[in-house]
Amino acid sequence: MRPRTRTARLLAALALGLALTTTAASCSTPDNSTGGQGSGRPKGDPTAPAAPGTLRVLASSELADMAPVLEDARKATGVTVRTTYAGTLDAVEQIASGRAEKEYDAVWLSSNDYLRLRPDTAGRITNETPVMTSPVAVGVRPEVVTRLGWDPRKVTWSQLHQAVAAGRLTYGMTDPKRSNSGFSALVSVASGLSGAQSALSERDVEKATPKLREFFTGQKLTSGSSGWLATAYGRRTDIDALVNYESVLLSSPGPLTVIRPSDGVVTADYPLTLLTAAPAGAKESAQRLTTYLRTPEAQRRITETTLRRPVVAGVAPAPRLDRDLRRELPFPGSRSVADGLLDAYDNTLRRPSRTVYVLDTSGSMAGERLTRLKEALAELTGDFRDREEVTLMPFGSSVKTGEVRTYTVDPKDPARARDAIRADAGRLTASGGTAVYSSLTEAYRGLGAAPRDTFTSVVLMTDGENTDGMAADAFDAFFRGLPAEQQRTPVFPILFGDSDRAELEHIAELTGGRLFEAAQGSLDGAFEEIRGYQ
Repeated sequence: MRPRTRTARLLAALALGLALTTTAASCSTPDNSTGGQGSGRPKGDPTAPAAPGTLRVLASSELADMAPVLEDARKATGVTVRTTYAGTLDAVEQIASGRAEKEYDAVWLSSNDYLRLRPDTAGRITNETPVMTSPVAVGVRPEVVTRLGWDPRKVTWSQLHQAVAAGRLTYGMTDPKRSNSGFSALVSVASGLSGAQSALSERDVEKATPKLREFFTGQKLTSGSSGWLATAYGRRTDIDALVNYESVLLSSPGPLTVIRPSDGVVTADYPLTLLTAAPAGAKESAQRLTTYLRTPEAQRRITETTLRRPVVAGVAPAPRLDRDLRRELPFPGSRSVADGLLDAYDNTLRRPSRTVYVLDTSGSMAGERLTRLKEALAELTGDFRDREEVTLMPFGSSVKTGEVRTYTVDPKDPARARDAIRADAGRLTASGGTAVYSSLTEAYRGLGAAPRDTFTSVVLMTDGENTDGMAADAFDAFFRGLPAEQQRTPVFPILFGDSDRAELEHIAELTGGRLFEAAQGSLDGAFEEIRGYQ
C-alpha cells in the first residue's frame, strides 16, 4: 500500500464529521461576537469551569437545529447547554489529545462508532445516551423517480448503482473524511453492492470496488458539510439527487422524494456522551438533561422540530417520516477496513479534484504573513490526492504569470508533485498591490470552458482589499457571462489579515462557494477545512 498522507493517518477509520468551522453559541443567548465562519471559542477563558447548571458540549454542527429543544430543556431542568460546534475531525483530535476534557464536559456527535475504533479516544468517553436517530437516505427529484420508473419503497443500492452506471442518475454527497453522513453513505453503498451480511470486511470492499468506482462516477457535487451541500444543490439543475441523512433531505428546500434503500442503511443515533474527566456537577447536569430529552414530550418536540426519529417507545415519528424502517447496516468492525475504504474512496473511487489556488503575494504579505502562507502550503501538500491537479497562481498588482505552476499528483509517484509544490511555495515573494478580481478572472480563464470530469474549484487567499486591476462590478459581469458549466466552479475565499469580509462574502455568494476564516491567523486550518469541498 502506498504511504499514508498526513491527513490520511489522522483520518483513518474516522467518519470525519461535518467540517463546518467552529462557532460558539449558547442555546438561550447565542454569542456571535466571535464572528462568523471559522472563529472558534466562547468568549473568556475556555478552560474555566462552567457555572453551576451549565453543561459545556462539543457537538456536531448539524445539531444547531436543536436550539429550540435545548431552550425547552433549560426551562424544564435549569441546565443551560453551552455548545461549541465542530467538525468531527477536530472533535476526535481534541478528545484524543486530552484537550477536550479541559474545555468541555460532554460531546454530542452524530455517532460514536468512529471513536470506538481509536483506543486513545474510547477511554475518554462514558455514559453514552442516544437521543434521536436519522438513517442515511437518497433524496431524488420527483421527476427523476418517475423517469426511472421506481417505487421509492423498493429501491435498492444495486438499482441506484445501475442507474448511475447507465448515465441516468447524478448526485451530491458529503466528503466521507469530513462528514459522518458521507462516511455512513459510503459504508451503506459498499455493504449494499458487496452483499455483505455483517460488518464490512476487506474482502467485501475488494469485491465491491468495481461497482463502487462506477457508482462514484455519478457524484457531481462534494462538500465538507451537509448544510452547504443542500445549498449548493439548490443552485444546480444538472444534479438529480442528494445522499445524506433523512432529516437533512426532508429539511432541504425544493421537492425531493426520500428513498431509504431497502437492502439497508447506516443510522446516526446522536448519543449525548460524558467525558470521563467531567466534574461531578456536570455529570449531574448531564443526567438531568438526558432524562428530559428522552421524555415523551421532548421526543415529540425533537421529531417535529428536526425531523429525526424518536428513540423512546410509544412516541410516533413526525408525520413526514416513513415508519417502515430498513435493515440497519453495521459500522466496519476494524480500523483497517475503515481505513482501506476511505483510502480507496479518496484516491481511486471518486472523481479527481482540480483546484486553482489564487494566492495574495502583495507587498502587505511580506514577513510573517508570507511565512505563514508558505508553511500552510507545505503542510497542505501531504493531503493532495492521487490524480489531483493543483495550480498555484500568486498575484500582486496582477497575476505573477512567471510563477504560475500546475502540478498533477501521479499515483505512481505522488511525492514528485508534492515536493515540487513545496519547493515552489518556498520561493514565493511579496510585492505589488492587491488585484483580487483580475486574478480570479485569470483563474477562470485558465480553467477553461471545456467541461472536465473533476471536482473543480478556486481557493482565494488574500490579506487585504482589492486595490488594483478589475473592479468588483466588472468581475460580477464577467462571471455572469461565463457558460453555465464554468459558473458551477465555486470560489472559496479565506478571511486573513486585513481582508474585507463583505468583499469575500460577496465573491463566495456570487460563485456558489463559502467563506472560510483563518482563525487566530492560522492558514493551515482554513486550507485543510476547504479540502472537504474539493
